[in-house]
Amino acid sequence: MLELLYQDEHFVAINKPFDLLVHRSMIDRRETRFAMQLLRDQIGKRVYALHRLDKPTSGVLLFALSKEGAQAMAAQFESHATTKHYLAVVRGFTDEQGLIDHPLKEKLDKICDKNADPNKPAQNALTHYRRIATAALDIPLGRYEQVRYSLLHVTPQTGRKHQIRRHVKHLSHHLIGDTTYGRGEHNRLFRQHFGCRRMLLHAAVLEFVHPFSAQTIRIEAPLDEAYKEIIKRFGWEDALCGVFGG
Repeated sequence: MLELLYQDEHFVAINKPFDLLVHRSMIDRRETRFAMQLLRDQIGKRVYALHRLDKPTSGVLLFALSKEGAQAMAAQFESHATTKHYLAVVRGFTDEQGLIDHPLKEKLDKICDKNADPNKPAQNALTHYRRIATAALDIPLGRYEQVRYSLLHVTPQTGRKHQIRRHVKHLSHHLIGDTTYGRGEHNRLFRQHFGCRRMLLHAAVLEFVHPFSAQTIRIEAPLDEAYKEIIKRFGWEDALCGVFGG
């Protein structure tokens, strides 16, 4: 059963587990489980995806329950009027905060983006981050006697595909568990020392103005046990308290 975070007559939100596709994709043609179908079967209603989360990303995922609802929310997502807050664990000690302003070439899905222009120039992409906590561990890796990691509060200001993952790579602070843009030696370290086999990116909060009631809606998604275990092992519980407000 998917964890329902919010539901009214127009919209429903779930806490998407990591390693679950939103809908059918060429990313994994052998996959048979998709959030859209699972949610439709669970609530007995047709649902319309309003935005995407990468397969290995967990957290708040919002659907409309009608074409009218999808159309009403489309403008907010297209204009980036929604506010998204992510939690990320990356390699190294980042700056205390920063704005990553780095254009990104569009990543196309062969099914969902089959009509898109493959020659489109790089798009403007902005991501703000704030460092919440750090950890230095006496575990040798390569030429270093110690490994260092940062816990980040990330707020993308645009919505490019794989934006956060590609932006932290641009800073050389690769996302832990990211098998596409990350660093394999750090991913292996997390598997071997902590039993962590997931990408450590979580969509913790989604805020938007309800298009029918005009109320500000805030939806929060709790961390799964694997992510919480990393927070605990690194002693980050106190630092995380109150980070997202609300």
